Amino acid sequence: MIKKIVTVFMTMFAFLVSSQLVFAAKEAAEAATQGGGESYVKVLFVIGAMIGAGIAMGVGAVGAGLGIGTATNGACQAVGRNPGVQGKIMMTMLIGMAMAESIAIYALVIALVLLFANPFTKFFLG
Repeated sequence: MIKKIVTVFMTMFAFLVSSQLVFAAKEAAEAATQGGGESYVKVLFVIGAMIGAGIAMGVGAVGAGLGIGTATNGACQAVGRNPGVQGKIMMTMLIGMAMAESIAIYALVIALVLLFANPFTKFFLG
C-alpha cells in the first residue's frame, strides 16, 4: 500500500515537472528568436533541450519513486515479521531510500545542465 502511494506521488511530481518544462518552450522559443528572421534551428534546439529535460526529470522521478516504494515495502514487511530489530531495519531502509533518491537528484542535475549550461549551445546558437 505504501509502495503504491509513494509511486503515485513521485509520478505526479514527475508529470508536473515535465509538463512545466514543456509548456515553457513557447517563452524560450520567443526568447531565442528575439531578433526576428532567425532560423528555426535555434527554436528547435531550445525546445528539444526543454523536452529532454522534462523526460529526464520524469524518468528519474518515477525510478526514484519505485525504489523508495520497494524499500519501504520491504522494511514494513520485515518489521512486521520481527519487531525487535526495528532500529536496524529502519536505518538500512533510510540508507536505501537515500540511494534511490539520488537517482532523482542526478536527473535534476541533467535537466538543469540541458536547460542552463548546455554544452551544445555554441554549435546551434553561437
